[in-house]
Amino acid sequence: MNHAYISLGSNLDNPENQVRRAIASINAIPGCAVLKCSSLYQTAPVGYLDQPDFINAVVMIETTLSPIDLLHALQQIEKDQKRMRVMKNGPRTIDCDLLTYNNIVLDSNELILPHPRMNEREFVMKPLLEIEPDWQHTDCK
Repeated sequence: MNHAYISLGSNLDNPENQVRRAIASINAIPGCAVLKCSSLYQTAPVGYLDQPDFINAVVMIETTLSPIDLLHALQQIEKDQKRMRVMKNGPRTIDCDLLTYNNIVLDSNELILPHPRMNEREFVMKPLLEIEPDWQHTDCK
């Protein structure tokens, strides 16, 4: 069985509900099961600052899906929750980022694993370390 970590974030349309809904949707993906879920964290925006604070969480899942198929399933959740990609680092109903998948290092046009900026983002690392206190970040390009 494969294990993956996914970061979730929202700052629009009841962000706490958006994150909880995404977690439930991930758990409902055929071949996926949420094993661990962090607390919800309120965090300030990064990049574009003139927007509401975010609610963030990280989940650990078990999956039979390939990394690309899992990415596509996460993108469908974003679409189902009306994610609009208007501006980089802008407000959003939900953001589902695949952080890691087993110990795979991947650099393709569609997916980079581990997520290249995850260790620079407190809104990712704080909830990740809550559920995996001994987390060791794999170096990537």
